Amino acid sequence: MPVLPEKAPPIAARTLSQRRLRCGRLTAVSGNGLAPFLDRRLERLAEKVVAGERLSFADGVVAATTNDLLGVGRLANFVRERLHGDAVYFNVNRHLNPTNVCVASCALCAFAEKYGGVRGWTYSVAEAVDAAARDVTPAVTELHIVGGLHPKLGVEYYEALFAALLARFPWVHLKALTMVEIDFLAQRAKLPVEEVVRRLVAAGLGSCPGGGAEIFAERVRAVICDHKTSGERWLEIARTVHRLGVKSNCTMLYGHIETAEERVDHLVRLRELQDATGGFQCFIPLAFHPAHTRLEHVAPSTGRLDLQTIALSRLMLDNIPHVKAYWIMLGAKAAQIALHFGADDLDGTVVDERITQAAGGEAGAGMARAELEHLIREAGRVAVERDTLYHPVTHSAPAAAG
Repeated sequence: MPVLPEKAPPIAARTLSQRRLRCGRLTAVSGNGLAPFLDRRLERLAEKVVAGERLSFADGVVAATTNDLLGVGRLANFVRERLHGDAVYFNVNRHLNPTNVCVASCALCAFAEKYGGVRGWTYSVAEAVDAAARDVTPAVTELHIVGGLHPKLGVEYYEALFAALLARFPWVHLKALTMVEIDFLAQRAKLPVEEVVRRLVAAGLGSCPGGGAEIFAERVRAVICDHKTSGERWLEIARTVHRLGVKSNCTMLYGHIETAEERVDHLVRLRELQDATGGFQCFIPLAFHPAHTRLEHVAPSTGRLDLQTIALSRLMLDNIPHVKAYWIMLGAKAAQIALHFGADDLDGTVVDERITQAAGGEAGAGMARAELEHLIREAGRVAVERDTLYHPVTHSAPAAAG
């Protein structure tokens, strides 16, 4: 099973000499750091990027709307290499969805089923552990656990589930429950969020995923997820989670009815919260999959939008260490290209991903470690296996396949 150093520093940490070497190489590639752009507006952004200055909302709109895709990608790649060199991070993980039963009825969702519906499932604690056992091997370092807002499952269920999972798989980190799920559990139990989080941590919660953020603009949420926690409330829950010492990721769902300005606003609000808490580890742009949802008339995102959103995210989120090219939603080939548009993480081996699969995604069966490493090497990058908290992972013999 994985062997983790007791106090390994985060992989993102780099020595000053390493950063200078990387920046020097990149500056040499572009002459004085301001190589010509097809869109001259990017020259001002380049000056800020090379100087390490924060981009404004207006700068973000330029990056989100420019036709110079390669130019904005080059800027994002500069930042990405300044932070991480050629490293691309991945982990050996598994997904577990204890239930798809949900009291919400979001137009964006093809995964959820109403209580009593024919497509619904709800695992008992024992069934959930058995489901995890089908996929968890000694190489797995993380269980990613999310599900629906089930009207009959309270805090006690998740306390029992986390305790049982860690009793069976004590080496596995539990990354579980979005801010929306935590909010629902607190409201259902009529308890403060702080108390719910403390109880879940005591039971084994290690960190939180970033889902449910969607787009913070209320104009958009009123259409795509009007039954869900508001954007302001999502940020409030995340602030509380971070204050209690729990790290999380953060996301943005794009490619539906939002505008470029609303994407930039979403990123600015995440950046502001990160300034206050430092609790976000990784940002994951999620490409909307419309199949089998009430927004099926919306065209799927294009490769251009995918890459430009990755680049925009890396440029705007100067205080969030990692940007993920989530291959489950992008597809392996686009995710590979995104490693030169600002992304430094590919997620993991996954296995049995059901949420994107329900919306027409084709990558739900997972990917072997060897295949992930091949994608990374072929992109000219260096594969680095990590755990959920971005510490390096080495394996005792015999090495597990993942």
